Amino acid sequence: MQWNDESEPGTPYWWSVLKNDPADDPLPQDCDVLVIGAGFAGLSAAIASHDCGASVVVVDKDEPGQGASTRNGGMFGAHPRLGWKALSDKFGPKVADALFAEAKPALEWAKGLIDREGIDCDLQQTGRIQLAWTRQHFENQKTLARHVSEKSDVDVSIVERDGLGQEIETPRYFGGLVFPEHCGLHPAKYHQGLREAVTRRGITLTGNAEVTSLERAGNRFSVTTPKGTVRAEKVILCTNGYTTPLFRWHVARVFPLPSYLIATEELPANLLGHLAPGRRMMVETRARHSYFRLSPDGKRVLWGGRASMRDVPVNEAAKRLRETMLSVWPDLADARISHAWWGNTGFSFNHMPHVGEDRGLHYAMGFSGSGTVMAPYLGAKAAYRALGDPRGATAYADTVLRRDALHPFAKPHFLKAADIWYRQVVDRVENAKAR
Repeated sequence: MQWNDESEPGTPYWWSVLKNDPADDPLPQDCDVLVIGAGFAGLSAAIASHDCGASVVVVDKDEPGQGASTRNGGMFGAHPRLGWKALSDKFGPKVADALFAEAKPALEWAKGLIDREGIDCDLQQTGRIQLAWTRQHFENQKTLARHVSEKSDVDVSIVERDGLGQEIETPRYFGGLVFPEHCGLHPAKYHQGLREAVTRRGITLTGNAEVTSLERAGNRFSVTTPKGTVRAEKVILCTNGYTTPLFRWHVARVFPLPSYLIATEELPANLLGHLAPGRRMMVETRARHSYFRLSPDGKRVLWGGRASMRDVPVNEAAKRLRETMLSVWPDLADARISHAWWGNTGFSFNHMPHVGEDRGLHYAMGFSGSGTVMAPYLGAKAAYRALGDPRGATAYADTVLRRDALHPFAKPHFLKAADIWYRQVVDRVENAKAR
């Protein structure tokens, strides 16, 4: 493993821009809406609640922005993770149609949020290409493209194998599916901009304030943290892959799945132009789920993926990611690694987000890797629903956060077996079909 002089194993590449101002507003005794979690979803829920006229408090068990919101790959797009038939089988054809139709409005809403709040987060409409690892994957992409075109206003196109050279320099893939409206951004700047929008509104924001108790007190909630106790009429849970065991109903339905990333050192522009002439956000269809891009300044490769489905040392994960990267782009053999890090995605067993309410507690979670758009979008939806605002209508309230027999405990112990299965069986099968 080759590290360069700026190597920071464990520290996200994005964090160099963070201001690291502690969120330490004193907690009031009462508020209309208490938001738990200060990532994309929570900050968006706070903004929407405030703009509806509510008094709002946001608490986070860490400093705001320490979780997935500033650790992800910065790929900005919205389309259902599952195909139409899979969604129809799970939720019915009417809901499947509605989920497809909501993709374009969700993306436009999130872009509008960035514009309305004046957030400078290096938003670039690069487009995203999903790269087919096998011939069957490419056939599946053609079906998905047809359904997307028929059932939504999302722009999508198929790239045949002989046309992939305009997008990426590698013989590895059998074709691709392009979403030209998708974007790339700098997730830490995005989060910082949302935090500043919260601060401008005078919303209370307090970090290192893990909720240790949540109880009904008449027609209100009493919420206890190390920073004090707050009574709130409405509570919105926006913790996704960082939900604590206190919220047993939710941790039984949304589990943390680690995703690992590396960044290379700065590389020659001609090399990067050769490897990624399309300069798009790029993802794979294989179960290893590599996702990669150029950094916003166009000087590095950022490569993420499922190096493990459970926690492993970051150096080991970086080694695995680098090996995968070189199998696609062997020209990067001499490139040193500057950063390696990880974060938790919050996965649902349906691989789809959900907005809902459980015993009076509103929530938005289970983003399953689509959080840069869906987290702020559905965070706002959860706020509107909590306050009875008709803007809370969404097909994602008609999905389900189901339990699974594999996950009977608070901790996702099943991921150990799943990791072995995917690494030793699924990878081998998919690699054999890719030849």
